[in-house]
Order: sequence, then C-alpha cells, then structure tokens
Amino acid sequence: MHIIGVYNIKGGVGKTATAVNLAYLAAKQGYRTLVWDLDPQAAATFYFRIQPKVKGGKKKLVAGKLDLDEVVKATDFENLDMLPADFSYRNMDLRLEDEKKPTKRLLKLLRPLSKAYDYVFLDCPPSISLVSENIFRAAEGLLLPLIPTTLSLRTYRQLLDFLEGHRIIGLELMPFFSMVDRRKRMHLDVMQNLPDTHDELLKAQIPYASDVEKMGIHRMPVQAFAPNSVAAASYQALWAEVQERLG
Repeated sequence: MHIIGVYNIKGGVGKTATAVNLAYLAAKQGYRTLVWDLDPQAAATFYFRIQPKVKGGKKKLVAGKLDLDEVVKATDFENLDMLPADFSYRNMDLRLEDEKKPTKRLLKLLRPLSKAYDYVFLDCPPSISLVSENIFRAAEGLLLPLIPTTLSLRTYRQLLDFLEGHRIIGLELMPFFSMVDRRKRMHLDVMQNLPDTHDELLKAQIPYASDVEKMGIHRMPVQAFAPNSVAAASYQALWAEVQERLG
C-alpha cells in the first residue's frame, strides 16, 4: 500500500484538487484507492458528494475504538473510496496529544487497510501541526503543490527546515508547480530558476485553469467531466511522474 500525503503549509494552492484528481486516475487504472480527507473544511468530501460526517467522530477514531473500514464510504467511481472529513477534525491535534506515540497514530490506524488498498491519498489541512507530523511519518511520498511565487517558496523552505529539525527521513518529497499562470513574469522566473537548486522538483505543472475551478460545480474530478482539457492532461502527466518516482 502506497500512502501519499498532499500537503502545503499554505492554503489555496491546489492540494485538494491534486488529491482528488490523482486518486481518480489511480482508480481508473484499476488500483484500489482511498482518499482520506483530513481537512475539517471537507473540500475533497464535497467533491465526491459525500456527507462530511464520521460516525462517532474523531475521538473514537483516533482512540482506536472505531476502525477506519467502518467509516469508509464508496464514491460514484469504481475502485475509489473516501474516508470523509468531519468538522471535529479541527481539534484532532488535541486528541492526538492524549495518545501513546502521538506522531505515529495515523500510521497505526492505516496499517489494517494495507491489504484492502493499493493507494491511499491523504488530503492534508494547511498547517504545521501534530496532524501534519503524523502525515509526514505515515506517508511514503509527499506531494507539494507550489504556486510559483516568493511566498509559496518561503513556506516550502519552512517545511524543509521542519523535516530536518524533527529528523523525518525517508520521505519522498515531490514538489510541483501548481496554479501556473504563464502570463505572469514572476511565475516564469520562479519556474526557470527553482529547478537549479531543487532537483526533487517534478516536471509536471498544473495550470491555473477554469476546469479545475469547475470541479466545485460538477463535484467530480476534471478527468470525469473534461477528459480532453489541458488540466486533465496535466494531472495525467503529474500522476505518471508520481508513479515513476515511487516505483
């Protein structure tokens, strides 16, 4: 089972769209796929037309009194399941602090699903917290959408400092440019210069596109309603590169 976190300290950079579209592409290839929406805003849950509520809430879930497979919901797409968000996730940090080995609790919860799924995508809330540290320690790879701006690069460097300071090793970092607008000089300059200092950067880029925004109207992945769009092709290229990186 491959566990992939989709994360950024910043919000509004395309994390949820990435998790939803890549999970859909994995499922379309025949892989048994699960999306766990860990963001209390529940955007991924909304896209898949699922009620943003976990029976028993995060308290029972984190305490191990509720197995993940008890709260998993099927989506409208074959091979693709969803563990919906719950607004109580906003306090998940507090609950994790009460557990033994609090930084590895999510990994412990996911292990029983290893025979049920080939890929698990974790849609992460935008913060540096105990929840995000759990994600860093559970995931095999971390997808990092970066808007090509100075502020976005600053948050990426903050993440790198955090990982080094907390001795989190063995995590495959996969940053990529998201919401790219080639009309903007700053975007072009950053995309040209950043690969010189960060060879972990993926080559695939996701454009700033209306079809991505329309996911909220159609409530489904881009490939499902606009398969021939530039955005759909971009997510396809990103997914192929992620598979290659993870082997």
